[in-house]
Amino acid sequence: MYRLLKTEGAARRGEFVTVHGTVQTPAFMNVATCGAIKGALSSTDLETINCQVMLSNTYHLHVRPGDKLIKELGGLHKFTGWSGPILTDSGGFQVFSLASLRKIKEEGVSFQSHVDGRHIFMGPEESMQIQSNLGSTIAMAFDECVENPAEYAYAMSSCERTVRWLERCKAEMERLNSLPDTVNKNQLLFGINQGCTYEDLRIENMKQIAALNLDGYAIGGLAVGEPKEDMYRIISAVEPYMPQDKIRYLMGVGTPGNILEAVSRGVDLFDCVMPSRNARHGHLFTKSGIINLNNNKYEKDDSPVDKECGCPVCRKFSRAYIRHLFKAKEMLAMRLCVMHNLYFYNNLMQEIRDSLDSGTFAEYRDRYVDLLDTRI
Repeated sequence: MYRLLKTEGAARRGEFVTVHGTVQTPAFMNVATCGAIKGALSSTDLETINCQVMLSNTYHLHVRPGDKLIKELGGLHKFTGWSGPILTDSGGFQVFSLASLRKIKEEGVSFQSHVDGRHIFMGPEESMQIQSNLGSTIAMAFDECVENPAEYAYAMSSCERTVRWLERCKAEMERLNSLPDTVNKNQLLFGINQGCTYEDLRIENMKQIAALNLDGYAIGGLAVGEPKEDMYRIISAVEPYMPQDKIRYLMGVGTPGNILEAVSRGVDLFDCVMPSRNARHGHLFTKSGIINLNNNKYEKDDSPVDKECGCPVCRKFSRAYIRHLFKAKEMLAMRLCVMHNLYFYNNLMQEIRDSLDSGTFAEYRDRYVDLLDTRI
């Protein structure tokens, strides 16, 4: 259940109540694709960096170790040791990324595993069954993510198919949640808005999926190569048609500046692999902009990554030391940097929530929207 507590313009401050805990929104979900954050962070570390929601991927966990095995071991929460909310992506985006190996039909999608090449079929029912086996808090509907730009006619037919698939997802989840051996009988379902960068398709699609009265709604198919101005334009176009009393999720986004812009347009929930991926290469977010610890100028820099940051890394280690770890190819370099970047993102969301609470979000956005995305 989503509770809207306050608004400032289109920006929303809320709470999302789930069987695994209450999420304060706006919030960023930390991406643990295969049940772990890349960079050697455990579920215990997620608590340390103030993570609220962990996101894992249906396709990857289905391929390895197998969703039936995870169900046998008690579900994803028990398997990973994380007790808070977990969102599982449906596998639709992974199918999109495997374009050369896939074949889309009305029933679903046939494709080859990227691990061992074996044949896999996934449709709405299969995606829901896998996510039910995982026992996640939130299951994402199975959809088709179309590349940008796409032909209008194809984008329209894809939207129509995605709505038909969503109706099948809803029916299958209701069936699964009623079974006696279901891991999480309170599993929630989010629908996904599609339509590429065509405003009319996006709006019509949003009207259709809103009528299904789901637990939450996501905007998908953005941040896949289109200019950020197109992304902001689509969010603004779709937002008036998204139910006010349901949580809103912008999938796969993004930079701190992207998040601030999207919050100002009414988005509540975010995820992105970028902060952890960039961290593994020494690119770190600070309140002054983005730094690259591989640069020579940090060789003798004994200051923390970010003097304004209260994360365990900034309280203990210097830029010079972490740079040395990268040069020495020590795994600790990646672990420390991923920990810092994810703490930075979770703290950014806390500051956004604080500014909404105090009615100063507009000032906060104006101060940081460009600065945080600037490379130093």
